[in-house]
Amino acid sequence: MKIDQIRSLFPVTKDAIYLNCASQSPLNTLVNDRLQAHLRTELNPVGKKALNRDNTRVLLSRLLGGLPEEYALVTSTGIGIGIVAQGIDFKKGDNVVIPEREHWNNTFPWLQLEKKGVEVRFAKINEDNSIEPEAIEKLVDNRTRVVSIAAVRFNSGFRPNLNAIGKIAHAKGALFLVDVAQAAGMIPINIEQDQIDVMAGCGFKWLLGMHGTGFLYVSKRVVKLIEPVIPGMFAAVNHFDKLSYYGDSRKFETGTIAYSLFDAWAAGLELLLDVGIKNIYEKAIENTDFLIDGLREKDYSIVTPTKKREERTAIVHFNTGSFEATKTLYKKLIEERVLVTLQGENIRVSPNFFNTKEEIKTFLDLI
Repeated sequence: MKIDQIRSLFPVTKDAIYLNCASQSPLNTLVNDRLQAHLRTELNPVGKKALNRDNTRVLLSRLLGGLPEEYALVTSTGIGIGIVAQGIDFKKGDNVVIPEREHWNNTFPWLQLEKKGVEVRFAKINEDNSIEPEAIEKLVDNRTRVVSIAAVRFNSGFRPNLNAIGKIAHAKGALFLVDVAQAAGMIPINIEQDQIDVMAGCGFKWLLGMHGTGFLYVSKRVVKLIEPVIPGMFAAVNHFDKLSYYGDSRKFETGTIAYSLFDAWAAGLELLLDVGIKNIYEKAIENTDFLIDGLREKDYSIVTPTKKREERTAIVHFNTGSFEATKTLYKKLIEERVLVTLQGENIRVSPNFFNTKEEIKTFLDLI
């Protein structure tokens, strides 16, 4: 697809410069059309058909890897990680290893286990906000049950070496869990190569869906190690007098989800397949090359690690050196209809494949 065709699918591009996909993707017309079509069936349900959950699973597996039956449909990243945290049979003295300053969806579910006697160990990050696998390896031992990390850090855009960290986890018999909320749909993910056991993500960021859509991937290798927490009618065979869980990740599904949102989300996933994740990632690096060069030229403080290109993504954090001045700059950008995020003490810029070099140049000129 040509850039003009792509931009025509995102109406926000006519009214603003949207550099905020790490917060959420703007609604595109394909998803909106599918949503409106679904809602029309609610107005007139004659001939209405039930949502085919398998369709979403197939699309996710084509985009992210694994088998369709290894995906459970859930409503958010936090729900997915929470199901795993509560479903593992932790013993007093077990531990979980995560990097410090992870997103709360990959922190709170583990901290809640401390009341069971589970220790949460925080691996130190470097001064430049990068993470070395060795920092995690120092904390992993024979009582480590889970090593959990974000594939892309929300507060820096850093991309850790999942392959190395997965090997560290498996060397001690721990599960390797990856939060892909800021990665899925933006960078290539290789479940097999990176030895990912469990993966949780949401639809409303780089996967072009809306709030309330998400997934939990659990490899068939480890699915028996995690028990369902709140099984509903879609988790097991429909017997009235016994509970016979499905033997795959469907056992983690509960009851009714927002069918309209999941139905519409399929159109976003199909668009990503059409464009291609490899192409999206290459555009992300091209965009951030331009961004970082422009920020350096203007002498801003770049928070995102930039030493290694393979550790970069579509997310760039920077600040002015003064929080008050950074806030003032953020407000100026919003007034100029350049949409970014004030994340902590930094401005977070996160363009996507529908953005142009001219838009990024306008952003740089404004700052």
